[in-house]
Amino acid sequence: MNIKSLLLGSAAAIVAASAAHAADAIVAAEPEPLEYVRICDGYGTGYFYIPGTETCLKIGGKVRTEGEWYDAYNPRSKVGTLWHERVELNVDTATDTEYGPLKTNTIFRWEWNDGGATSAKLLFANISLGGFTVGKLDSQYNLYVGYAGDVVNDDVIYDGPYELNQLTYKYDTGNGFSAVISLEDSNSTSDGEASYGASWWTDDKSNHYAPDVVAGLGYTTENWGIKVVGGYDSIVEEGAIKARLDAKFGGVEAFLMGGWNTDGDKLNKYAGTNQDISACTTSSGTNAAKCGWGDWALWGGVGVPVNDKLKWNLQLAYTDSKMFEATTNLKIYPVKDFLVEPELTYVHYDYIKDDTVAGILRFERNF
Repeated sequence: MNIKSLLLGSAAAIVAASAAHAADAIVAAEPEPLEYVRICDGYGTGYFYIPGTETCLKIGGKVRTEGEWYDAYNPRSKVGTLWHERVELNVDTATDTEYGPLKTNTIFRWEWNDGGATSAKLLFANISLGGFTVGKLDSQYNLYVGYAGDVVNDDVIYDGPYELNQLTYKYDTGNGFSAVISLEDSNSTSDGEASYGASWWTDDKSNHYAPDVVAGLGYTTENWGIKVVGGYDSIVEEGAIKARLDAKFGGVEAFLMGGWNTDGDKLNKYAGTNQDISACTTSSGTNAAKCGWGDWALWGGVGVPVNDKLKWNLQLAYTDSKMFEATTNLKIYPVKDFLVEPELTYVHYDYIKDDTVAGILRFERNF
């Protein structure tokens, strides 16, 4: 071996050793495994698993813009046109437990009206498990039997309170029979500032601690159902009972509902009014009962789907205090989850010998 060969061999050995040392020093990190969002179909459409947990999450909401002409809740209204925007964000969760699904429901709402009036609030926030629900939700007096028709102005004739705190237990046998009992508190921290009814008559008191009570019983099949619900106002110490019959004939839906007030000369949370005080005020003074049911109230209505893009609704209501209301609308869906809804309402007030006509044109995108 000559000197040239020895030098070349030594150089090659040094390069190889250096390369081996460099390879040992630089270690490429293993890529993190991708965790794809898993669909959670056990609780309905739209749920997915929160990554790394067994909790299912659903996010939705709506964007609404609508024009309103005059006011079906105020016979003295002089508003020609009011434009109104609303945005809602819904967040729902569900987790399977040994006692059944543990669920939460939260809805945030933001609103803007002509003139710059804005508002923001927590509309609903509640937890449910094993038939129990606790938190803020519409009264079971409305939820259990159903609202008064598929129209915007469904509560021109008052059908019960909304948006209140409650502790509720609902029992469902699974074969059509169900029952509910609920302890409810609309606003125990202030006087007369509840979210139910017209603000001029609300009866909440900050120094009152007894809850209101709602209880109901019903039976429902695929094509018909009957439910009865009663509510007791612990401040007024009066209440009301509603009974409702629902039926389906092919695609047509129809309902008939009646309410009885335990004292027709008084308003209470379950037989109150959404009307402006002008609806029961004459030159001789104000008779609050004339803004409410009196002894009783009746509602009825039909919903007729023409096709998957068009539905016609009609609601009628009448009270012992001789208020009559008729509302009709069209629900038009040009594309999925986009609603165009023109509506017209007529109200007659026998006590003040007056009537009013009001209209709404609503555009709503749900997601």
